[in-house]
Amino acid sequence: MSRSRRRDSGLSGTVIIDKPAGCTSHDVVDAVRRRLSTRKVGHAGTLDPDATGVLVLGVGAGTKLLQFVTGADKRYRCEIVFGTETSTLDSSGEVTARHDMTLTPARVQAAADALTGDIEQIPPMVSAVKVDGKRLHELARAGVEVERQPRPVTVHHFSTEPTDDPLVYRAEVECSSGTYVRTLAADLGSALGGGAHLRNLRRTAVGTITIDQAEDLDDFVLRPVIDLLADTPVLSVDAEVARRVQHGQSLGPTTGQGRLAVVGPDDRLLAVYEASGGNLVPVKVLAGR
Repeated sequence: MSRSRRRDSGLSGTVIIDKPAGCTSHDVVDAVRRRLSTRKVGHAGTLDPDATGVLVLGVGAGTKLLQFVTGADKRYRCEIVFGTETSTLDSSGEVTARHDMTLTPARVQAAADALTGDIEQIPPMVSAVKVDGKRLHELARAGVEVERQPRPVTVHHFSTEPTDDPLVYRAEVECSSGTYVRTLAADLGSALGGGAHLRNLRRTAVGTITIDQAEDLDDFVLRPVIDLLADTPVLSVDAEVARRVQHGQSLGPTTGQGRLAVVGPDDRLLAVYEASGGNLVPVKVLAGR
């Protein structure tokens, strides 16, 4: 066993960070690793370096639960700048086109409404989507642009409001995982007969985890692992059933549906179970860690 593994703190839990602008999501992971003295840290969904807001991290056994957070719906606040297109679809890129645009709040909201619901998006070249084994942002840095296939996403809510600048609108978006808000902004500009780019993107929620729960990177606390399952019903079991759970055994027939967070008599999270074929079966066992 290496010295680095011997020094690992062995901590497990949840960290919810209000990511500052100017750092990557991986930078945040590295900072949490150093602070908690463990390599076992991961996050549940990347935020762009310029973006701020909710970044959910799992530590130790918590990394096993990130799969249940990654696919959750997201909420964002941002500003959309009309009349200017950029190479990255946001304010970090170079200006690629300018348009004369005259807008009204009603026209902008009507166009936003048309982009609400089940839609298809073409991933931007600056995204982490892989094409032929290479991430798009890596190809973009090399000056290569490739054809991308549209992907289905769902925009549950897309509201806009004007600011003092007639070409800048504030927006709030609630959407499925995998939705690119910068693409939504660019598509809105195109729909209004010109172009647009995104700025000041802030993620305000990941599932039921909100910005009010997020903490500064320099001053955060390690929360219980079960906080990663904030919207999952809890099933409390006694010591006998807990032993069965720790061995990954079925908990028998059920008429329910969906997932359950199974906790033992000491209130520790033991596993995540779900209804399948009329039985409660394990999908992730933590062995009570």
